[in-house]
Amino acid sequence: MVNKEPSTLISGVRTHLEQKILPFWEALMDNAYGGYYGYVGSDLQLNRGADKGCILNSRILWFFSVASAVLNRPDLRAYADHAYAFFSRFEDPENGGVFWSVTFDGKPSDTTKHTYCQAFAVYGLAAYYRLTGNPEALDKALSLFRVMETKCRDAGGYLEAQTAAFTPESNEKLSENGVLASRTMNTLLHVIEAYAELYRARPDEDVRRAGEAGLRLCLDRIMNPEKRRLEVFFDADWHPLLDIQSFGHDIEAAWLLWDAAETLIPEAEREPWKAMCLDLLQSVTERAWTGRGIHYESVSGRVNHLRTWWPQAEAMLGFDFGLRITKDPAWLERMEQQWAYISRVFVDSRDGGEWFNELHEDDSVIGKPEADEWKCPYHNGRMCLRLIAGAGERTGEIVSKESDDAGYRQSRGNQCGHGFQGAGG
Repeated sequence: MVNKEPSTLISGVRTHLEQKILPFWEALMDNAYGGYYGYVGSDLQLNRGADKGCILNSRILWFFSVASAVLNRPDLRAYADHAYAFFSRFEDPENGGVFWSVTFDGKPSDTTKHTYCQAFAVYGLAAYYRLTGNPEALDKALSLFRVMETKCRDAGGYLEAQTAAFTPESNEKLSENGVLASRTMNTLLHVIEAYAELYRARPDEDVRRAGEAGLRLCLDRIMNPEKRRLEVFFDADWHPLLDIQSFGHDIEAAWLLWDAAETLIPEAEREPWKAMCLDLLQSVTERAWTGRGIHYESVSGRVNHLRTWWPQAEAMLGFDFGLRITKDPAWLERMEQQWAYISRVFVDSRDGGEWFNELHEDDSVIGKPEADEWKCPYHNGRMCLRLIAGAGERTGEIVSKESDDAGYRQSRGNQCGHGFQGAGG
């Protein structure tokens, strides 16, 4: 059985969140035009004129909403309010849904309607509603849910990129490695995540059924039990397009899909998802974790040894999932090793820095942005918040009083116990 050792780890994570991650994103509030600035370079220079992505803004909305609750910090609500106030700039009043991005001053820029983007908007709005009880935020989230179910799916599953008028278009945004995918694991993962968060905000049977259907698609179409991985890119009929394992997505899915199953699937029926999630966790640990972070991916058996920021954060939560489910202290040891690695090489020690975006295998820094439409407080911020919120549940006792003060660990349907949600990449 695990003892009280995690308290030191959790204390360090909380300090890091409050002294490094939160100040970085607080400083990106745009008081002139609303929302949050959309780009900070590797040199930490802010581009005030950069487009503002809906995914980034939605993740910031989610982050500050959850941080205010978990840390018992009412002052952080102002940052969530600020993100919410700008949200209407992404909305399309003519066709419904949200645009991919707007200009720095809030005019439509990239008007693509991507299902992935709609999902993160639901995710952020649901978290904001849970914090504030604002009925408008819930109405917006439920409206987007209906858009996703009527305009972003067909008989086989969820679509990907569409025009502003919801006509399918090429999916460059979530394709890579030379393939153009009609369906992706990544989009489905975050649709499920968003629906679980929405269901926790306001239980609704339509939302639950849609989320359950997504979870069953993961079992039936996405998971490859022989190769012990999630397939990534598919044609319209769910045929995989590439021999690839995305280590970051698989270890993220391990804890995230189990979290969703606990929310959306009756308890007596959850075992297949638990088995799948534990197998994914073990597979990534065996194939990609080195004690010095996890590799990025494997394509046709060739491992990409780059270290990217978000899989490192997801590895922490994957190991935490293993610890909570199995009580095997080896998972705690891996968490401690991973946190030491992150703290040593990924945290940018410069004044005003956050996490480096990407490193070579030798830990040298690759010059990529510290904030952009994808580099956000979602993965590393969520890592910290989830570890803090789950401290007592992890050991069977409260590790730190602060993590219980928010009152958000009252039930499994809470914001951050293991009801606390959150994808990847």
